[in-house]
Amino acid sequence: MKRPVLYLSDFFERNRTHYYDNLMRVREENDLLQWFKFFLAGIIKTVKDGIATFDKIHKLKQDVEKRIQALGSRTANAKKVVHYLYQRPMVDAAKEAKVTGVSPASAYKLIVDLEKLGILNEITGGKRGKQYIQRLFTVIQLIAAQLCYGIIRNREGRVLNVAVASGVVSP
Repeated sequence: MKRPVLYLSDFFERNRTHYYDNLMRVREENDLLQWFKFFLAGIIKTVKDGIATFDKIHKLKQDVEKRIQALGSRTANAKKVVHYLYQRPMVDAAKEAKVTGVSPASAYKLIVDLEKLGILNEITGGKRGKQYIQRLFTVIQLIAAQLCYGIIRNREGRVLNVAVASGVVSP
């Protein structure tokens, strides 16, 4: 893996009071054992959360693979697009054409098919320069993707703020 899988800082932030209490116990009472117990509890919780997240992502991947089988001869190109979406959950027709090696018109038809299958969702609302995000990401899956693959950026490389629950993606 290229990026950390365990993100203990989140556990420590959520348990900030216990974190500082345990540090004080080490300082005042030399109770290093309690600190180790707290730290290990954080590792266990983070690992369990990570496993649950990876399981959800794996199920998502299986569901998407199953859905794109309905595309017949375009399944191979759809797989290329889906593979790209796991690395960067946003795509436009030009990028899809480049990823698949098909014409822009064919790429747009594939986008329409992927929208119908519930895999892509158009997010810009415009007539030109439309961008699409992988619809099946839940909030937790998007967070996991950000941790595993990096933050989401637009075509200009600017970081995007993502509020999946409301379907809003903005610079």
